Amino acid sequence: MAKEFSLRGKNSEELKSISIEEFARLLTSRERRSLKRGMTDQQKKLLEKIRKNPAKFHKTHIRNMIILPEMIGKKFGVYKGGAAGGDKSSKWVTLDVTPHMLGFRLGDFAIPVKRVQHSAPGIGASKSTKHASMKTT
Repeated sequence: MAKEFSLRGKNSEELKSISIEEFARLLTSRERRSLKRGMTDQQKKLLEKIRKNPAKFHKTHIRNMIILPEMIGKKFGVYKGGAAGGDKSSKWVTLDVTPHMLGFRLGDFAIPVKRVQHSAPGIGASKSTKHASMKTT
């Protein structure tokens, strides 16, 4: 049997029915303070788009948006950065919001930094630097 999700003793159905102020009291201090100060204009516009078209896939650059209970079950395209340096990977990460993501930010699930992969040694390098990782000091 799967364990039912709860956040500070409230299940996902109860969380969907509470206000943003009540939800903020359940979060960590950073997110609580952020919601207490109020959302930015961009965040408010995104929330209105979600409320108007709940079934639509929403693409957004707003990585600092805190995931609220009304976002559960929605799909987002979160921007993770440009294709710099000939990067062929996608600029957008598809994010399907689950109850376990509540209180986190959208950008937490779209990591912009990719793993460094080195190729051959650069111009002017000596022949021995090709095998530098094999040397011991």
